[in-house]
Amino acid sequence: MSVDEHGEGRLDAWLARELAPDFSRSRIKALIEAGAVTVNALTVTEAKRKVQPGDEIAVVLPEPEDPEPMGEDIPLSILYEDSDLIVVDKQAGLVVHPGAGNWTGTLVNALIHHCGASLSGIGGVRRPGIVHRLDKETSGVMVVAKNDHAHRHLADQFADHGLTGPLERAYKAFVWGQPAILNGTIDAPLGRSRDRTRRAVRTDDGDDVRHAVTHYTVLERYGAREDGTSDATLVECRLETGRTHQIRVHMAHISHPLLGDPEYGGAFRTKANRLPDAVRAVVNAFPRQALHAYLLKIEHPVTGETLRFEAPLPADMEDLRTALAQV
Repeated sequence: MSVDEHGEGRLDAWLARELAPDFSRSRIKALIEAGAVTVNALTVTEAKRKVQPGDEIAVVLPEPEDPEPMGEDIPLSILYEDSDLIVVDKQAGLVVHPGAGNWTGTLVNALIHHCGASLSGIGGVRRPGIVHRLDKETSGVMVVAKNDHAHRHLADQFADHGLTGPLERAYKAFVWGQPAILNGTIDAPLGRSRDRTRRAVRTDDGDDVRHAVTHYTVLERYGAREDGTSDATLVECRLETGRTHQIRVHMAHISHPLLGDPEYGGAFRTKANRLPDAVRAVVNAFPRQALHAYLLKIEHPVTGETLRFEAPLPADMEDLRTALAQV
């Protein structure tokens, strides 16, 4: 920015006029004192420095810093805890870590309140101890590291996807219809969709495309017919890889999206019209994707012991199961 022939006065006052209303004078003063302003290519740290016509002034904004999460007294369902890790049954509706639009009220805020300063710092200030995550509306088992050694060890297990260790992750999901193959594998690479908040099966070689494999087994059938079809089914899904929205996208890819999934199953909502009135009411009122991470098996990062944790279906999914059983 150049100071014109009418420019004069203090540096902070001149910048306040030029940058109004985006920056307050106090914010500008702080930027000057932090060394973010140059006059004629020289850093200036005094807000009261005088400017004169012909001066070239530049402001270099620092990269935004993530706000440090604060502890919040949010109830946790703890399945296991020791000095190295904590395992919780995350409730649906709880975001895992702070981010845009969710700076408070997250699992991280709850863990900081519960664990204090013991959480691992690896993963960034917004994600202390987090080695894997579940979507906001997905419930179920999660492990969180409480020190750096545990974090590295657990992160390596998840990166290995159980190929050389005991790691297992299994989910239960209610899906529309019935897969023709009752025990199947979905091997379909995933990448960003046109909507960057979503994922899609991709067959190109884009930089964001990742190998993704899901193994599923049909556990229960609802409204089963002699022709081998059903209105809905309960499936177990086991992850060979762990991609964003993997189960939701893969099941939709084979035309059996999750009940209640607004992003990948919205086109199937009319299928509820064929259900009895009482069942249809429960299905239509279900507020989230019907997905629960019920099983997690890991190797303890210190003792080497194999730990296995299960979380039963939460009440809302049990109610859905009871309703579907009436079909």
